[in-house]
Amino acid sequence: MELIEKILRIEKIQKERKEKNRLKEYNTGDKVHKKQIEFHKCQKKNRWVFGGNRSGKTECGAVEVIYMARGCHPYREIGKSTNGWVVSLSTQVQRDVAQSKILYYLNPDWIVDVVMSSGRKDNYANGVIDYILIKNIYGGVSKIGFKSCDQGREKFQGTSLDYVWFDEEPPYDIYCECRMRVLDKDGDIFGTMTPLKGMTFVYDEIYMNKFNDPNIWCEFMQWDDNPFISERAKNSMKQSMSADELKSRQYGEFMEMGGRVYPEFDENVNVIEPFDIPYEWQDRLSIDPGLKNPLSCHWYAVDYDGNIYVVAEHYEREKDIGYHSEAIHRISDSLHWHRNSNGMIEALIDSAANQTTLASSKSVSDLFYEHGILVNTHVNKDVFSGIQRVKSYLKNSQGETKLYIFNTCKNLIREIKSYRWGKGDSPVKEDDHSMDELRYYIMSRPEHKRPTESLNIIQQKKEQLIRSLRHRQQRR
Repeated sequence: MELIEKILRIEKIQKERKEKNRLKEYNTGDKVHKKQIEFHKCQKKNRWVFGGNRSGKTECGAVEVIYMARGCHPYREIGKSTNGWVVSLSTQVQRDVAQSKILYYLNPDWIVDVVMSSGRKDNYANGVIDYILIKNIYGGVSKIGFKSCDQGREKFQGTSLDYVWFDEEPPYDIYCECRMRVLDKDGDIFGTMTPLKGMTFVYDEIYMNKFNDPNIWCEFMQWDDNPFISERAKNSMKQSMSADELKSRQYGEFMEMGGRVYPEFDENVNVIEPFDIPYEWQDRLSIDPGLKNPLSCHWYAVDYDGNIYVVAEHYEREKDIGYHSEAIHRISDSLHWHRNSNGMIEALIDSAANQTTLASSKSVSDLFYEHGILVNTHVNKDVFSGIQRVKSYLKNSQGETKLYIFNTCKNLIREIKSYRWGKGDSPVKEDDHSMDELRYYIMSRPEHKRPTESLNIIQQKKEQLIRSLRHRQQRR
């Protein structure tokens, strides 16, 4: 018993020692790769890494922040306590990405204090941090502040800073405001991002301007630059991406926005004849509510291989919730659609449905609930990530199709064919109601696993028939 306790104590000490030495491991090359070192070595004031997922871009951004705060930069003389910001797109992204990565490399012994925006101080890793005070090696105290773009430009005013790190591309007004914040101290701006939004101001003012402005430095990081990603992981990631998305997420390249949002859509492949959907495939509905605008609702199913089927449509304008609910129940009955244990139909819906209407003190969500439809408003509304996910289902980087639409869903088909990029980096916000709820559903990451029990002969024949139907559609 004493031997076991001794082994456990040794393992605990080793674990604590390893956690405290993560920055040292990075510095000695155990975690760092060549392009990350080039980023840290660069002396220019405006540095940007355009990298794919898992290329190591966030890693080097977080470590650079700690170098600045601790005053222990291997390629610069800091020599003082610093005050800097870490800027994320939202508080949730801050907590899950930039904040998490900084805490990973930050030795707890260096922390003087942690001030929270939300959450408990004794469990700061799971909350949203406002700022951290860090011991500087020269005896002072540095401050790492955390900001999110969804706070608005006003929250970025008034402070003189030594540096700002953008974890992913900020809105232009916030970028300009942060540049003003480092002006007094001749501070640094550095950003690490995957350029999913196309050729935005970052492309024009930073990437294309690097040859004209001596203070700008840019580097592209791709998966192959990171020796710690296995080939198996790379292949797995490729299967879930469209060809366009692969350029950004694997190579960090800027996508050229223009024309159709979904050029991957092929009516001869993605649109199929209706068939009886097996009960086990039935998943949820997705709704984009509207009064004067159309309410768009579709029924979604997922087979055992993860293919998505859009099997029915309700699309009407200038009708109340009672009318829409009756139509949704009628179509669900015709499909023998499943209900939950309380007999309710389950659906995803735009979070705006939580707002009350002018005609009622109740929200749209409440009104649907009263009509036997349980709506979930916790949907991911990120337009760019959602579009890339839809693209990967229409046709992924390996040419595979995983989204099939019954030809009876005429409004969805019409919208997907006419959905176009507008000025800048956004789709035209017009006649896109089906496009919104399609994104909500795809971003919910449906996954149905094949049952462990073997299929009976009828089920086997049904699956063979469905595969044959899809194959004929694809060859047409």
